[in-house]
Amino acid sequence: MKETQTTAENNVNKSVIMLKALKDNVKQFKDIFQNDDTFMIRYFVNSYQSQIRFCLLYLEGMIDAEKIYNSIIKPLIQTNLSENKTTNIDTIMNQVIISHKVEKTQDSDALISAIIRGDSVLLMENCYDALIIASKGWKSRSTTEPEGEKVIRGPREGFVEPLMENLSMIRRRLATPDLKFKIMHIGVRTKTKLGICYIDGIANKQILGELLERLNKVKIDGILLSGSLAELIQDAPYSPFETIGSTEKPDVAAANLLEGRILVIVDGTPHVLVLPYLLEQFFQSDDDYALNFYFSSFSRMLRVLSFILTVTAPAIYVALLTYHQEMIPTPLLMSILAARQGIPFPTIVETLGLILAFEVLRETGIRMPVSLATALSILGALVLGTAAVEARIVSATVIIVVALTGLTGLMTQKLKSPVVVIRIFLTILAGLMGIYGVLYGIILVLTHLCTIRSFGVPYLMSYTSLRPEDLLDTAMRTPIWFLKKRPRFISSSNKIRQANRRGN
Repeated sequence: MKETQTTAENNVNKSVIMLKALKDNVKQFKDIFQNDDTFMIRYFVNSYQSQIRFCLLYLEGMIDAEKIYNSIIKPLIQTNLSENKTTNIDTIMNQVIISHKVEKTQDSDALISAIIRGDSVLLMENCYDALIIASKGWKSRSTTEPEGEKVIRGPREGFVEPLMENLSMIRRRLATPDLKFKIMHIGVRTKTKLGICYIDGIANKQILGELLERLNKVKIDGILLSGSLAELIQDAPYSPFETIGSTEKPDVAAANLLEGRILVIVDGTPHVLVLPYLLEQFFQSDDDYALNFYFSSFSRMLRVLSFILTVTAPAIYVALLTYHQEMIPTPLLMSILAARQGIPFPTIVETLGLILAFEVLRETGIRMPVSLATALSILGALVLGTAAVEARIVSATVIIVVALTGLTGLMTQKLKSPVVVIRIFLTILAGLMGIYGVLYGIILVLTHLCTIRSFGVPYLMSYTSLRPEDLLDTAMRTPIWFLKKRPRFISSSNKIRQANRRGN
């Protein structure tokens, strides 16, 4: 085992020592990229001075072939280089190569990383330096509206996979020199590029410092998804509630930056991480600030009510029907008992079984193509539901309760993970202790929420605040001209975002 680990470390730490002879340098790169058929080596000479030999190294499929020919090979072949410039790589870089980004270096790690990421490396005879030339040329999908963040009146543009394109989308919305980007690489093998984005003068420096410290402590082979990175750096990793949010919309990301939050953008994924992230943000929507504040407040309160209903409705049903039947009106109780005639399972088993069946159908619908998912929904809702009631396996009442639970759960998709966990947890407690179990479970959840922090910021900061201005954009949205101050976790240097009411 120890020998295998040592071999792996040696493979990761392969490097080259730049030599004067062109063939020796090329041989070192051949050894590093051995058994890789996409690694290309292109020799050529200057048409005026045949002793000036060059070699271009790149990975096929990662580069723009037309850019390489027009910007590198053609100028180097056709430019008349005098003999006194044969070893002057600076002349080549400044007067011959046609590219927006050229870097001279002897750093072996930088050269290898550049080739892997789609740039080209130019080697020259009798020269210890090499040039890294920008030549990336892979295809990426066009910007589309994110499926999970559809809006009525907001922008339809969504993030894509390439990091630089995502950074440009944010830059277009925030045309200020205070917008800062820090580029880092994470992952021993993947060297995944990520961008840390914040507005200087608004973002809390302590939170930024804590983020950088946590990122520097991450030691892993590779990061391919932003969710994997969030799991490694978030507070309360064992909690079902996420303390680092995400978005696929550039306008939402820009709005979070203006509030003082920090973004982490991982190359290769369209999901941008947002921190600190508090509970109130799960109930906010981009449309809340595009529509009338009366309707926005109603919609937001409806989401909060839906969250409460989706986690408590099955538990309350089980508790009332099992232990507290006297709390149910007599006509309704008689109707429920009539529907349960002949059902072989206890109420808690019936409810939990149907909840699990609903989750199976929902997960299957998410993973399947749209056409099949529609057919599956009809099959699950009509055929299986009707057949189960007629076969006296479950009652019609519990189907109504679980259907209502699933419908309200769809209004808080970002809280899917904690909703499923809390719903099942409260239902089990209700089956064991009745309504007291439900109350104990709710108290435990609230206590847990009070202990969570997101990069030092209390998770329920706004909901538990005694200051009226902290409640203006939580369960309700007041008019925009009332929202004069940024959240409290922002440093005291720049808390005011608008000085006067409605520009007066």
